[in-house]
Amino acid sequence: MSTGAQAPEPRPDIVIRPSTEQDVPAMLDIYTHHIQRGMGDLVVEPADPDDIKKRRKNMLRKRLPHLAAECDGRIVGYAYAVPFRKRPAYRYTVKHSIYIHPDFVGVGIGRRLLKALVESCAASGFRQMIGYIDAANAASIRLHEAAGFREVGRLPAVGFKFGHWTDSILMQCPLGPGSDSVPAPLTRKD
Repeated sequence: MSTGAQAPEPRPDIVIRPSTEQDVPAMLDIYTHHIQRGMGDLVVEPADPDDIKKRRKNMLRKRLPHLAAECDGRIVGYAYAVPFRKRPAYRYTVKHSIYIHPDFVGVGIGRRLLKALVESCAASGFRQMIGYIDAANAASIRLHEAAGFREVGRLPAVGFKFGHWTDSILMQCPLGPGSDSVPAPLTRKD
């Protein structure tokens, strides 16, 4: 079903690359904007820059991707994957997050970050990617559907922010061969 909306024009000036520690202040600004104004992340407390640095380093130590989108030297978005669950049986599944600078929403940065994240995780041997999306975030749901994710569940009224309850949509995308074969050992540190 078409919504009549056209895909945004690709921006050749956007570079998707591994994040660096120097990107953390810009990532913190983007994240803070979203937790103060959006339902995508149900965090209500301000983010701690040291916490973001520690989380980023922990992901990189485990060889999980942490990507930045850069435009003219400015960080305009970022994305990362984390283990879906800690138990070993879930070691081939990751969940992800994507955050875009509010001035750059709708120009295709999320699509490019998600594509790079999926490719990186598949290349590392992961077989499934999970996303939790606020049910009211139709743009993010469409983005994920276009990238091969499908809705696999809805968690009604699990979040409470800005004075109302919100549902979370659980979306999943197979990576590489998905569940069609037995996986090889992962190429990351556990």
